[in-house]
Amino acid sequence: ILCYKMCFTLLCILFGFFLYIQELILEKFGIYVDHHIIRLALNLVPSGDTSKLFVKDLTFEKINVRIYQPKVPSAGLRRGVVYCHGGTGRFGSISKKFNRKGIWTYVNLEAVKRTMEYRLAPEHPFPTQFDDCLAATIHFMRTAEDYGVDPTRLIVCGDSSGGTIAAAVCQALVNRTDLPRVRAQILIYPFLQAVDFNLPSYQQNHAMPPLLRKWTIYLGLRYLNIDVSAIDGLLEGIHIREDLREKYSKWLSPDNIQDEFKIRGYEPPKLLPCVEEYSTKAQGFLTPTFSPLLAEDDVICQLPECFILTCEHDVLRDDGLLYKKRLEDNGVEVTWCHLKDGFHGVLAIARMYRIISFEAGLRGIDTIMYICWRLNQNES
Repeated sequence: ILCYKMCFTLLCILFGFFLYIQELILEKFGIYVDHHIIRLALNLVPSGDTSKLFVKDLTFEKINVRIYQPKVPSAGLRRGVVYCHGGTGRFGSISKKFNRKGIWTYVNLEAVKRTMEYRLAPEHPFPTQFDDCLAATIHFMRTAEDYGVDPTRLIVCGDSSGGTIAAAVCQALVNRTDLPRVRAQILIYPFLQAVDFNLPSYQQNHAMPPLLRKWTIYLGLRYLNIDVSAIDGLLEGIHIREDLREKYSKWLSPDNIQDEFKIRGYEPPKLLPCVEEYSTKAQGFLTPTFSPLLAEDDVICQLPECFILTCEHDVLRDDGLLYKKRLEDNGVEVTWCHLKDGFHGVLAIARMYRIISFEAGLRGIDTIMYICWRLNQNES
């Protein structure tokens, strides 16, 4: 098993390195093929076992959705789960990789799950992905009982950039008095801010696959259709105006991160003056839709109960830690799971072909199963 894990890790490193290098070279000639390559690779991953579920594919308002309903009858209305897949808005499908996750083995048996095949960039520019997921969530709320779901027991969930979308959707719904309140949100190693790429987790895990620091910025720039030559400027922080830097510091200061997460190394970066060119380019980065950590307190304080999962060996670890603190400071109940031996994407590959397993991923899945059970007990 150790040999398989080492081989798989090596393949991840080589694949990520290849994509990063080939894009930097090919894009100079106007050739953009990365999203096609990754989409093809993801489509080769087999789907999960759905023998205990009714599966129905639907389309509304040009959005493809898939409904998973338990075959086991229920005495009453079930919980509902809206799931936003990851993939930096450019990859992912409702039919392959993201439905293989063991996370939902339990949830699918206890809830009706709706996954959205939101339209992908670059064919459909940001914020189409958020707009699609918000529209699909609202539609589910309004038609929940048609699928045997209690609209007041809806969980919005996402992993990685899907966690970004899930957090943004929950924020967009807090003032919707015409809709039921979201019961809870589940954010799995989410990307939550594009202000500071020198937080301790970014420094410590800058070369940790599959989500290297520059690769993270690169994918964000491509997602927003911004020239990737801005990578180094964003890394240096010269895209943040002085007035915004002061405002964001109370939410994003490394002082808000426990010292135990700085033991592996952290050096406060040198603050450089803002460069107007980069500030203009990065405006889309600083919206709550792209960076939910930047939402105002009057929005944060209204959010539903939240479960956040972070991994030690992940550049996005501190995004989760900072969002956890913001929520708690605003009186929102938070349950936090930290995988000390986890890395970005580990839940997605916790079980692979019954050959490879990652204990960190399995623990993360077990924790989410427990959270869903606890929510069910609280509602009984």
